[in-house]
Amino acid sequence: MERDELAAWLRLSLTPQVGSGTARRLLAAFGLPQNIFAQSHGALLAVAAPAQAQALLAEPPGLAAQVEATARWLAQARAERTLLTLADAAYPAALLQTEDPPLMLYLAGRRDQVSRADGWPRAIAMVGSRNATPQGLDNARQFARAFAQQGWTVVSGLALGVDGASHEGALDGAAAGALATIAVVGTGLDRVYPRQHLELARRIAAQGLLVSEYPLGTPPLQPNFPKRNRIIAALSQGTLVVEAALQSGSLITARQAAEQGKEVFAIPGSIHSPQARGCHALIRQGAKLVETAQDVLEELVPQPTSRAAVSGARGERPAQEAGDDPVLESMGHDPVTLDALVARTGMPPPALQARLLELELQGQVGRLPGGLFQRVGSA
Repeated sequence: MERDELAAWLRLSLTPQVGSGTARRLLAAFGLPQNIFAQSHGALLAVAAPAQAQALLAEPPGLAAQVEATARWLAQARAERTLLTLADAAYPAALLQTEDPPLMLYLAGRRDQVSRADGWPRAIAMVGSRNATPQGLDNARQFARAFAQQGWTVVSGLALGVDGASHEGALDGAAAGALATIAVVGTGLDRVYPRQHLELARRIAAQGLLVSEYPLGTPPLQPNFPKRNRIIAALSQGTLVVEAALQSGSLITARQAAEQGKEVFAIPGSIHSPQARGCHALIRQGAKLVETAQDVLEELVPQPTSRAAVSGARGERPAQEAGDDPVLESMGHDPVTLDALVARTGMPPPALQARLLELELQGQVGRLPGGLFQRVGSA
């Protein structure tokens, strides 16, 4: 992209009072952004409101600095970074069909994998709670690994909890050279949020793709995160909600996926877990209840799929690990207090605490807030 073209697209996206809907009408009327800014006030009034037409005549504050920063960011890694506009052939076709496609998409990572309009991979969105239970994190990793092993790209939002676990599972399961995962973020791509995921973002850039609609320098503003969820839904053939409270932003992604005509899936959980109530609500509203990655793949691609590749998607432990451990058997699969386990097992508290620590270190038990413990993995 030439610098004057870049400047025109950035100017259109940064002009105050001109939203993406007005911008698309202007593009439809006048063509490329350079043509829009060559129009008279009267011509602009035929498409935009008076205040919007007036705003288009003035250069937005900070435009020159944004153009310089963006041009420098692109030049630093030309092979890995690019900007896609609505006019680009490689802009994802599914996103074009939504009500509010972004004017521009910033990409970093394996952009060679999406260099054509039909180059965007078949993908599954995975979303869920930032405060996931150990079982939820395990489910996210296992399902994502299974999807990646079957050649699907996992799309998520790089948030803490289920998002991060989903990206990790996909990175672990993808074949060499495959586009393992796409992270759609709510900041500029020159920032990583949360900071705890800096190393994960680097791994994604090496084996997947980071995507943002926000200009460089955009901080983690709260309204940006629900808004970016429409992109997560659009880039995917279906959306799987792993864990979600009733007020979770993951339900926004699920709703947007349904509005786009995409399949919505949900993993059920304990009736006592707040993090399962959002999934249960989705299932009552028509989302498909799934227990394995195979359940999802059979809906999206109704053909035989290797059971071996998805056998770990329920979080099963090998038979020798599951065993008949009395503590695990007494726990069941709902969160439980130490006092309740003492009553169920008859073990002295010190011995029980020692065994729980062993099981926690083995990854078979998770420690929850409020002094609760929960078994990780299914029987």
